[in-house]
Amino acid sequence: MKLISVVVPCYNEEEVLPMFYDEIIKVTDSMKKEHDDVEFEFLFINDGSKDRTLKLFHELADRDKRVRYISFSRNFGKEAGMYAGLTNCRGDYVVVMDADLQHPPAFLPQMYNYICTGEYDCATTRRVSRKGESKVRSWFARLFYKIMNKISDTEIVDGAQDFRFMTRQMVDAILDMTEYNRFSKGIFSWVGFRVKYMPYENVERPAGTSSWSFWGLFKYSLEGIMAFSTFPLAVSIFLGILSIIIALILFIAGIIVSLATNKSGSALYISASVFLSGALQLGCMGIFGQYLGKTYREVKKRPIYIAGETDEDYRRKKSGENR
Repeated sequence: MKLISVVVPCYNEEEVLPMFYDEIIKVTDSMKKEHDDVEFEFLFINDGSKDRTLKLFHELADRDKRVRYISFSRNFGKEAGMYAGLTNCRGDYVVVMDADLQHPPAFLPQMYNYICTGEYDCATTRRVSRKGESKVRSWFARLFYKIMNKISDTEIVDGAQDFRFMTRQMVDAILDMTEYNRFSKGIFSWVGFRVKYMPYENVERPAGTSSWSFWGLFKYSLEGIMAFSTFPLAVSIFLGILSIIIALILFIAGIIVSLATNKSGSALYISASVFLSGALQLGCMGIFGQYLGKTYREVKKRPIYIAGETDEDYRRKKSGENR
């Protein structure tokens, strides 16, 4: 038998979680009829939700023995959720997907067919439209991919999703990358392997609201740039050279003004050049500070997540209460 683990990071998903469970069960039951050698486990990750998400996990665990979960002690972020799921899943194949149904479970049979042939190690979806997103957010998303692919040696496909069906070999390669500052889109690309991209139209959430704000996505994009590129450090050198050139131009301009008008204009230009140089130095220090801060977090070797409760804890406690 082949075990397929479905890893689902969740944060405040009480409104959509029942719909997701019904849909994933319908799809996986259909797959089992077609492939009688597959079994499934469903590993949900509660990323410090403040609603009834954990309570729903309890109910699902009571209904379905294939349901497992890990509940974090606090919110650690989606990257930690995916890492926890990949670390604790048991499958020969692993699926990572969101609970909001923007990653349609209906793709799973086709993904499995691509993988089980041995031609691919990973099947993933790639959005060909951003229906439902604001134009500003879509523009910044496309800009991020363009910048990232120009300044990094790791190519990240525009529109590629975290929704992935992977072999155990690829999952193990991802888990070998144990850095604290994780950017999974880059990690998925960096490890390589043979990937099948499946185009699909963007799907809007049927219920609930996304936890990703514009500011959150902006910070996440900075994480990606600094995790897979040292180009910003080279930019700081360019800015330093540029500041010297501008300062020299302003200094010469001040002298010319003084000679042409018999008035001292050099003080104004020298002050402007000093101000410019100071601003550029502060900007460069900020870039260095970001990389230094990430190095600081890495060397402390803190855990990527802390589990507060698991399905095993819940079942053990409930078994003790029923005795």
